[in-house]
Amino acid sequence: MRKILVRLSVVLLVLSVAASAQKRSIAETDLFDFTWVADPQISPDGSMVAFVRVTVNAKKDGYDTSIWAVPASGNEEPHRITSGNRDGSPRWSPDGKYLAFVRLTEKDGKPDAPQLFMLSMAGGDSWQFTSLIKGAGGPIWSPDGKWIAFGSGTSPEDLAKQDKKTPGEHVSDVRVITRAVYRSNGAGYLDFTHPQHLWIVSAPTTPEDKVTPKQITSGQFSEGDFNWSKDGSTVFFTSDRVAEPYYQLQPTTVYSVSATGGEPVKITSFDVSGGALSLSPDGKRFAFVGSPNKPVNSYTQPDLWVLDIERNAQPRNLTAGFDYDVGSGVGGDNAPPRGGGGGGPIWSPDGKAITLVYAKEGRANIGQFDASTGKETDVTTGNQAVSSLRSTPDAAKLVYSVSTPTSIGDIWVQDLKKKTAVQLTRANGDLFAKLNLTEPEEIWYTSFDGKKIQAWVQKPPDFDPSKKYPLILNIHGGPHTAYGYVFDHEFQWMAAKGYVVLYPNPRGSTTYGQDFGNIIQYKYPGDDYKDLMAGVDEVIKRGYIDTEKLGVTGGSGGGLLTNWTVTQTQRFKAAVAQRDISDWANWWYTADFTLFEPSWFKGPPFEDVDGFKDRSPITYIKNVTTPMMFILGEADYRTPPTGGGEDMFRALKYRKIPTVMVRFPNESHELSRSGQPWHRIERLQHIVGWFDKWLMGVPKPEYDVVPR
Repeated sequence: MRKILVRLSVVLLVLSVAASAQKRSIAETDLFDFTWVADPQISPDGSMVAFVRVTVNAKKDGYDTSIWAVPASGNEEPHRITSGNRDGSPRWSPDGKYLAFVRLTEKDGKPDAPQLFMLSMAGGDSWQFTSLIKGAGGPIWSPDGKWIAFGSGTSPEDLAKQDKKTPGEHVSDVRVITRAVYRSNGAGYLDFTHPQHLWIVSAPTTPEDKVTPKQITSGQFSEGDFNWSKDGSTVFFTSDRVAEPYYQLQPTTVYSVSATGGEPVKITSFDVSGGALSLSPDGKRFAFVGSPNKPVNSYTQPDLWVLDIERNAQPRNLTAGFDYDVGSGVGGDNAPPRGGGGGGPIWSPDGKAITLVYAKEGRANIGQFDASTGKETDVTTGNQAVSSLRSTPDAAKLVYSVSTPTSIGDIWVQDLKKKTAVQLTRANGDLFAKLNLTEPEEIWYTSFDGKKIQAWVQKPPDFDPSKKYPLILNIHGGPHTAYGYVFDHEFQWMAAKGYVVLYPNPRGSTTYGQDFGNIIQYKYPGDDYKDLMAGVDEVIKRGYIDTEKLGVTGGSGGGLLTNWTVTQTQRFKAAVAQRDISDWANWWYTADFTLFEPSWFKGPPFEDVDGFKDRSPITYIKNVTTPMMFILGEADYRTPPTGGGEDMFRALKYRKIPTVMVRFPNESHELSRSGQPWHRIERLQHIVGWFDKWLMGVPKPEYDVVPR
């Protein structure tokens, strides 16, 4: 018997090795074949799930989005239900007979404003039922299914001019800027003449139903977070009615307005930055995720709050004693581009429990919180990242997306009564079956002051511990975010190219509690750099790293820390700073948001002069000997190139340190996550190309001053 078992083990081992040998390493161009699923919505009866499917459009170098459906039983394959290539935000009618959604329309062959469309689940083509100049989005059905609320920036003046534009009329393209924050990363220049307001339209049931949207709110301020009252007579919303809310945190203010129109009524205002209000089953309370505005921290952990809907009521923090990030997650480079999604707190039918996602130590799972005490009970567990959580009206079934280090993200349905979970999609099953993907190794190590730091080590698929490998330290941005158990194409591909990739969560990272996240206030960068170096030392101790072949890279806040690292040590032989910051003062003046003080600094740069100077990498540029590449988006308003890589590049050129600047036209701060597909691929090629040149000795003439 023992001999039979031994032979069987040998056979299984041989088969396993053979199967692995048939697979290939992941390539940067596999991005073209990735499929993402997003924004899952379960039908009211729990039988069907609609979701957004995102694919690469190689011809247009962009992304297509369409709406698909799949039975919640898991017994059938998903099928497409809309015909557009820019469809999103599917929302079921209360009776499950219709699906409202948003389609980005075209005019003269060019993208036009998004509009609302309707699809009957009985069959037939969808039809458009809004035609507003500034578009429509975020459809929300009334409880009786007769009305749909949505947001639009269309003004009465737009409607009056819609059919009266004079041919050849001059439209000025000159911008007169009167506000400190006047543009936004990804969105471009902001249009303050078209704030988003609440609109309501009768829900059409056939293409022949001609409906006319009605504007319910007006004025100079935008509104959002729309919620119908239980009887459908009122719509609740939030609005920040401050003309220039730049340099201090603003309270959350809740209003109500009759569904037929009229003057909004202010219900309450509270000093918590919150959103995604969720109405309780009895219609008397809101649950929401938010962070208190005081004290002003660099990082304030999000909590779960409940608010009675009555005049001047103040919210109650349910999770003040739960030291993890409620309503949060972990970051990767493959969230569905243009897919949308999310989801707020979910009430149980009796109003005694609230379900939502929370993040803990690099994982994101679903928890159920007692609506009185805040006590948490796990609904899901495991090394994964859960996102886009929704439920049936009775909260008996949950639908959500799950990503792991070896899967981009798929949709699951969980029956809370039966305590069973079913996977509904395998969006990348065929592709990933061909790839030799490996799980990262989770490690914990002790930093200089005794703090425990979590990190992951992604090794080459054919890793041999007896060999020596080059190491890439990859630093996340934020700084208040976290790496974790989520798919990251960049790490898998770097490992496939023969590198060991170390990606830690140094102090300042989320998912480890309030104190760990906020400890870097007024000290960023600083001790977080020491955490990173301790991680490098920890991996080197394991014996498989070539200490003469160390590289470092990171984006955004990780780009800042990359710049900082090479000013503090010469141990790295190559560095790639992406979307970086080199001069804090320059960034303060040019970025697309404010609130850098007192969150990060004790005053503006003309007051806290030493604070900005001492923590700017450019101050220590004379220390840099490491060859550096800078990856920059030319439409990046979050970390404008002028306060980052451009400064460093020019200074290093003057000092004759090898340096290259790679600029991506029309790309924002989201280059690595939702940039044009070819740009995302070229970004990866340039990062690894720089390391290949300086760590592996691979000729790269394109980086020479005089190309050969």
